[in-house]
Amino acid sequence: MDVESKMKLVLRDVEEVVTVEELRGLLETGGGKGYIGFEPSGLFHIGWLIWAYKFRELVEAGFRMVLLAATWHAWINDKLGGDMELIRAAARHVVDVLNALGLENKFEVVYAEDLVDSAKYWETLIRVAKLTSLARVRRALTIMGRKADESEADFSKFVYPLMQVTDIFELDVDVALGGIDQRKAHMLARDVAEKLERKKIVAVHTPLLPSLQGFSKMEVGELPRDELMAEVKMSKSKPESAIFVTDSDEDIRAKVMGAYCPPREVEGNPVLGIAKHVIFRGSEVEFTIERPSKYGGPVTYWRYEDLERDYVDGRIHPMDLKASVAEYLAKKVVGPIRSCVARPEREELLRKIRAAITR
Repeated sequence: MDVESKMKLVLRDVEEVVTVEELRGLLETGGGKGYIGFEPSGLFHIGWLIWAYKFRELVEAGFRMVLLAATWHAWINDKLGGDMELIRAAARHVVDVLNALGLENKFEVVYAEDLVDSAKYWETLIRVAKLTSLARVRRALTIMGRKADESEADFSKFVYPLMQVTDIFELDVDVALGGIDQRKAHMLARDVAEKLERKKIVAVHTPLLPSLQGFSKMEVGELPRDELMAEVKMSKSKPESAIFVTDSDEDIRAKVMGAYCPPREVEGNPVLGIAKHVIFRGSEVEFTIERPSKYGGPVTYWRYEDLERDYVDGRIHPMDLKASVAEYLAKKVVGPIRSCVARPEREELLRKIRAAITR
């Protein structure tokens, strides 16, 4: 694959890359090392497929990818009741999903406890802290799905953004992958890199899927894009807002049919979001909307842009869109993953994770 083909692959369906020129430089010299850190905080939902697909594409483009299971970060963020056994189980579940996507033996897994068990790690964290104001750390708390005032009773929350920056430096990566909600941590890492004589990472930010429940402008106000999407994204801690890769076909249909999907509207529409970022991610997608014959009968799309155009023009009814998206998800997206990850030997772990989420 030549450099232009690799650029096209990495830039497909991203919210932003900081910077595109630096990315090209890496690809022209053979790639490099990339990573994504994730909080093992529950079951894998389809919103995470967006970064998982990009992770796979970075592997295809020649990057040596590291998956950081941010177990300590999940503990700090009060996920799964702070039960480290459950947090590690959730991390294994994510590895199972990536393997199901064809990535088995194609990436390295690092656990946070392997990084923090080093005086050098904490030395780097303190150096980062000395170059960072409290105000900036407070603003960065949105990367963990928190508002500044939520950290007032628990100072450990302020350590989280500093740990994320330290992870980048200690893993010695060239590329940091994450949703657009992780932007503030990545920009902090870039800003302090030169002063610490460390690499300035290229940040690749993917879109986020809105919650199935939708949102209104009244609810979120005029927020920056990264903060807005952090507020309204699918969330493992709100099972009603997300579709999980362990959901049954019946659950998927029920959730999608009950999802927010205003006619003719694109912004904040989770069903169109699923179509754009999950269904139409493949190179050759054939997606059919089933409609009664009196409304024109079935119509097939090969490009998301054509589907969006017809939806905005009112040619596609929300209920027909929902039914077809649900069926595609159940049969062609979630079904194959579910058959790999919901194995009998994993069922007890998955049951414990589900129970912890709903407590």
